[in-house]
Amino acid sequence: MSLHVHGFGHFHPENELDNAFLESLDIGTNDEWIVERVGIRSRRTVLSLDYIRETKNCDPRAAIEAADLTNYELGTRAAELAIRRAGIDASQIGMVISGSSAPDVVCPAEAAFVAKGLGIEVPVFDVNSACTSFLAQLHTVACHRPETLPDYVLVVASESLTKVVDFSDRAAAVLFGDGAAAAVLSPRVPGPAQLLATTLESNPGAAEKVLIPRMGYFEQDGRAVQMFAIRKTRDGFEKLREAFGSEDRDLHLVGHQANLRVLEQVATRCRIAPDRHHTNVELRGNTGSASCPSVVSMCWEKFGPRDDVALVAVGGGLSWGRALLRFGGDS
Repeated sequence: MSLHVHGFGHFHPENELDNAFLESLDIGTNDEWIVERVGIRSRRTVLSLDYIRETKNCDPRAAIEAADLTNYELGTRAAELAIRRAGIDASQIGMVISGSSAPDVVCPAEAAFVAKGLGIEVPVFDVNSACTSFLAQLHTVACHRPETLPDYVLVVASESLTKVVDFSDRAAAVLFGDGAAAAVLSPRVPGPAQLLATTLESNPGAAEKVLIPRMGYFEQDGRAVQMFAIRKTRDGFEKLREAFGSEDRDLHLVGHQANLRVLEQVATRCRIAPDRHHTNVELRGNTGSASCPSVVSMCWEKFGPRDDVALVAVGGGLSWGRALLRFGGDS
């Protein structure tokens, strides 16, 4: 089912984790080492810098209490922008779907708290698929029959991953930032863009390659995941280009914002011009499932009626997904 897209929103907390701060933690890293390997210069966090400096987040359970904002408050802030851009009132939202790699609560769904923050009473549930959660949400909505959906559906991806990072581990400490993204979709009301295709796939046999244990730290097989990310991002973009590429339209790439160097390799191999490759990982870090949609939101006003945007994400599971966003397809 083709879905109408009415607005994207994003939110990143104010506290900034730049490379100089990480270097001051004396964990064997510096700006040159970080930029060379992952291309990240800064990130945002819901934790205070004093808390990270004093504890290095030695107890991830305590981080939930120490955070300035909850995971679902991040999502609510992003949702407010998406609703405002959609030009509707929150009361017109008929369903909320949320997702996260590391939610603050297991029960109820964090979508319930997002809806509460928006002051609405509607059906709510979570779709969690690690860093592909946002694309899994899009795919879930797209798989519904139109008549089963309300006029407007809100999908939200929120991540406060710095709460599950061991800041004495330089391999993880340099990667992650916090943030959220949201989108307003409709099965029947035209908007400025359309969602033409969604796909979600996984290889559960490699599930242990990326893990966040309950109340534990993020861990991954970095080399295996990096090679997987390059291959699946390239393949996902090429499949969307084969299916939707057209000489009279401009095809852009927004990939999962885990590593700028990985994304640069993909752009080079796929012959994507710099002005059609969009990122925010350099200044926001890896914000998990919020990374792809937050880039779209930050570029929302830049896309015009000739633009198609390929969203390609990879994540734990191991999972991968893709979607095609076409601007100017509605009236």
